[in-house]
Amino acid sequence: VQLQASGGGLVEPGGSLRLSCAASGSVVRINGVAWYRQAPGEQRELVASITSGGSTKYVDSVKGRFTISRDDARNTVNLQMDGLKPEDTAVYSCNADIRFYDSETTSFRLSTYWGQGTQVTVSS
Repeated sequence: VQLQASGGGLVEPGGSLRLSCAASGSVVRINGVAWYRQAPGEQRELVASITSGGSTKYVDSVKGRFTISRDDARNTVNLQMDGLKPEDTAVYSCNADIRFYDSETTSFRLSTYWGQGTQVTVSS
C-alpha cells in the first residue's frame, strides 16, 4: 500500500489549491484521514480530518476556508483550500488508516500510513 499527497504549489493570497491524498495497492477501504502541515521552525499542526463516515473537523484558523472530502471510489481524500493566506504556507502531509489485503498472510489488516509532504506557498 502506498499513500501519496499531491497538489501543492505557489499561489497568491486569496487564491485556491486542491490537495489530494491517494491510496494505491491492495486497498480495501480508507478509514480516517487527517491533513497536517508544518511551517519552518514550527510544530506540526493538525489542519483537518475526516472519519470513515464523513464527519469532519478543522483547526479554527482554516474553518470556512478549507474543505476536506472523500472519494471512496478512488481511494482519495481531498483538501480544498480557498482564501489562502501567507500564514497557510507550509509542507502539507496526509495520514490515513487503511484497511488492506495482506497477500503474505492472506488476511485483511489495518495500518496507518503517511503520504509524503507537498509544499504550499502563499505569496505575492
